[in-house]
Amino acid sequence: MVFEEKMIMNGEPEDEEEEEEEEEEDMVDPIETMRQKCEEAEHCVDTRERLEECETRVGSRSSTMEDCTEELFDFLHARDHCVAHKLFHSVK
Repeated sequence: MVFEEKMIMNGEPEDEEEEEEEEEEDMVDPIETMRQKCEEAEHCVDTRERLEECETRVGSRSSTMEDCTEELFDFLHARDHCVAHKLFHSVK
């Protein structure tokens, strides 16, 4: 009976877990926000377009040795350079 009263007063343990999951879903990683902003920068837009053109070209061929690695690395480098600049500038 005491256990039942505690459950009534404190709520079900499952309810607490659901609330925690909802709170976690609302949280946004700041690095992801910064990456999205950097992807909108001119240099990142250009490198992303080259990557997408390569992916379209490679995807349209039935057999090719091309794999768009260079274009992917160029895009990631441009985006990460922007993120690092913004991040370390705000730390100083």
